Amino acid sequence: MTTTTPRRADRSARPGFRCSECGWTASKWVGRCGECQAWGTVAEDVGPGGGAPRTVATAPTRAPARPIDEIDVEAARARPTGVDELDRVLGGGIVPGAVVLLAGEPGVGKSTLLLDVAARAARTGRRVLYVTGEESAGQVRLRAGRIGALHPSLLLADETDLATVLGHVEVVDPDLLVLDSVQTIASAAVEGTAGGVAQVREVTAAVIAAAKSRDLPVVLVGHVTKDGSVAGPRTLEHLVDVVCQFEGERHSRLRLLRATKNRYGPTDEVGCFDLSETGIIGLADPSGLFVSQAQTAVPGTCLTVTLEGRRPLATEVQALVAPSAVPNPRRTTSGIDSSRLAMVLAVLQRRLGARLADQDVYVSTVGGARVVEPAADLALALAAVSSRENTALPRGLVAVGEVGLAGEIRTVSGVGRRLSEAARLGFTRAVVPAGSLDGAAPPDGLTVLPVADLAQAVAAAGIGS
Repeated sequence: MTTTTPRRADRSARPGFRCSECGWTASKWVGRCGECQAWGTVAEDVGPGGGAPRTVATAPTRAPARPIDEIDVEAARARPTGVDELDRVLGGGIVPGAVVLLAGEPGVGKSTLLLDVAARAARTGRRVLYVTGEESAGQVRLRAGRIGALHPSLLLADETDLATVLGHVEVVDPDLLVLDSVQTIASAAVEGTAGGVAQVREVTAAVIAAAKSRDLPVVLVGHVTKDGSVAGPRTLEHLVDVVCQFEGERHSRLRLLRATKNRYGPTDEVGCFDLSETGIIGLADPSGLFVSQAQTAVPGTCLTVTLEGRRPLATEVQALVAPSAVPNPRRTTSGIDSSRLAMVLAVLQRRLGARLADQDVYVSTVGGARVVEPAADLALALAAVSSRENTALPRGLVAVGEVGLAGEIRTVSGVGRRLSEAARLGFTRAVVPAGSLDGAAPPDGLTVLPVADLAQAVAAAGIGS
């Protein structure tokens, strides 16, 4: 009697399955990747020896290799869009052939911003093709009339088929293409519904191929998930050249534009916009939105200068301390991290002896600004002490610094830029951490008060007992 065992080569030749997002492998097909938890990304992997090679070498005909010093750099320079705040974030403008992905929550103003950009580009003599897949052409026309974005060189098409969109590009031959949005376009050659992983990958690859072959700048509108990240496969962010996030509170007029990826410029610039019923306007000096217009000094208010990327913004922090009528005093925040407030109040009570355990504390920022950096700790502490003592801070005072658990005031980054912005806005006194200027001269007209701990900061501000 003889027995046969399966050969090792036969078992190794069995097909496996691989995730196209992260490369995770499995012996059988599953609907969800076990590594990155993405749906619909696991496909059969035939391996390197599973078939004949599908790509063969061909002679380059469209763009043969040339010496690097003979490459024309003028064709790769950024062209301004006409919106200064957008150009600031993009690094000077849109580069021909670049693909920009603009993501944001519904209703934040993405379509309004891009319609304004398209109209400004059309007024400069460029032909612009605006393709909308979410709204009808009539709805976009109404918005364009409301914000003053009407021009004969701005062409509008409402399509959801990829082949038709590429046909419009062939016929119109635009100088700028806006696709709103990439999740609503689908290809008949790929299975799945619009917005799926396969469809989004196919649409993006086709649009990028058209952009690179024509040196056509393209702006894609993308949706976001519940956690705020760009919807779709992660390869979408790797394929495009620039990824921008459009942020803003629903009940606030302020909108912030940030670049999380930029192959042609910096990623630490922030653009500020004011969204209203008549359109969207870039704010070159948005500090006025975050500062109250009170004519007299009010207890419980203190101003600080935060950094959004490399951009300094003056922000007013307001605090209200009142006796509590319940056993557990309230701690309510708006625009301030609640855990940061709890820490600052604990330091004030432990290091300064401020009686806050039986007090309700309400803290808010002006204009819907959101302060997340520790540099606003000192302004928060001074505002709380000012409200507790019912003593207003001197007008023209700004405070910058991080509060430590031992009550010390730690230095923060960009103190020079913060003080320059404070001096430009007319502030006359600044409470900053000791040694933060490193011997540099303060801006003209600004008196710098260096402090080492909270007790010195309260004394320098002229509040407290």
